[in-house]
Amino acid sequence: MNMARKNKASRGKGGAAARVAEIAGKLPEEELRTLLQFSEFLLAQVPDAEAADAPLPEPKPLPRPAEESVIKAMRRLSETYFMLDRGPLLNETSALMAQHVMQGRKAAEVIDDLEAVFLAQYERVRSSK
Repeated sequence: MNMARKNKASRGKGGAAARVAEIAGKLPEEELRTLLQFSEFLLAQVPDAEAADAPLPEPKPLPRPAEESVIKAMRRLSETYFMLDRGPLLNETSALMAQHVMQGRKAAEVIDDLEAVFLAQYERVRSSK
């Protein structure tokens, strides 16, 4: 980037927005679509302040079938607690699933613990809002 362009782009949000608009006006249609896609990607990475202030949705409880596999329980709990980020749950849920698969722990016991893990994570997120 030459110095004149760098100075224009570094004049704050307004200057950068004007520069992006200037560049967009000079691009052929195909490259303009690429710029739009990239801009939308970047926008999706920015935390939404309104969404952060929104109340946490209530879980949508789904009945637990009498005979349920651990995998199906994970699907049911993921649907019930749709609002939770799966990342923080991964370590605990993986360990519980491993206990079932590798150590032969009963599915019903593992599912009870999975339900407790999801509920505890929901309560942590809810109390932090």
